[in-house]
Parts: sequence; C-alpha cells; structure tokens
Amino acid sequence: MEAGFSEMKNELQSRDALWRGIQLECQQLHTELLKIRQHKDMQEIQIKHQSPCVQLTEQLENKNDEFLAPAESQESQREKQNKIRDHLYQEEQSHCSEQERMRTEISDLTEELHQKEITIATIMEKASLLERQLKMELEIKDKLLAKQQLLDFRYKAVKCENTHLKEMM
Repeated sequence: MEAGFSEMKNELQSRDALWRGIQLECQQLHTELLKIRQHKDMQEIQIKHQSPCVQLTEQLENKNDEFLAPAESQESQREKQNKIRDHLYQEEQSHCSEQERMRTEISDLTEELHQKEITIATIMEKASLLERQLKMELEIKDKLLAKQQLLDFRYKAVKCENTHLKEMM
C-alpha cells in the first residue's frame, strides 16, 4: 500500500508540475497580449496627435495595413488563447476529478487499513487470551500429573506393603 501511495503521490506531483507549466504559459500569453494592446493604444494616441489631415490619412492607411496583420495575428492569438484556456480548463477538470478519485481511493484504503488493524488487534487479543488459557491448562495438567505420580507412588508402596504382608501371613 505504501508503494501505491508513493506512486499516487508521484503521479499527483507530475500532474501538478504539468498544471503549473500550463498556468505559466497562460500567464506568458496574457502578458504578451497586454504588450500588444499597449502597443496598439500607443499607436492610436500617436495617430490622434498628428495635425495635418492628409498626413493623418496617409499614416492611417499605412497603419491600417500594419494593423490588419496584427489584428489577424491578434485574432489568431485570441483563438490560441481560447484553445489554451479550454485545454487548461479540461486539464483542471481532469486534475480535480483525478484528485477526487484519489481522495476517495485513499479514504477507502484508509478505512480498509483501519478495519484490518481492528481485526489484527482482535486476533492478537484472542491469541493472548488463548495463550493464557493454554498456560493455565498446562499448569493444571502438570499439577494433576504430579498428583497422579504421587498417587501411583503411594499405590505401589501400598501394593508392595500388601504383598509383603501377604508373604508374612
């Protein structure tokens, strides 16, 4: 059971490490997204502060072309982020259900171990009681044997005396 527990512990640790890796990756993507948003906001502020309309229009057209690629990139980033979020959620659910299953299994094993400990304690108590009874019976038998030997000795002595008296008569 200890090997099973250590195996479960190792599996939980590896899953926890995987979970932390996914969380770290998600944080990195979030940080990257914030940087992209800040860059976009700065570019919008720069565009607003330029004075001539023609220059602004040209720059807007240039920036629009530049933003289309990042916007598409942002959209793909969002899709990737959503996929990662979904994957992360699934992993989290899997991890939670696995933890719950392991808790239940550990609880069952603990209950089983407790029952076995109770059974062992009961058996040990019965064995101790039987041992005491056996010792008492052996002591009684030893006493009875000693009495029997004493009675046999007395019987032989009386028999010898009877034989001797018969011979004398």
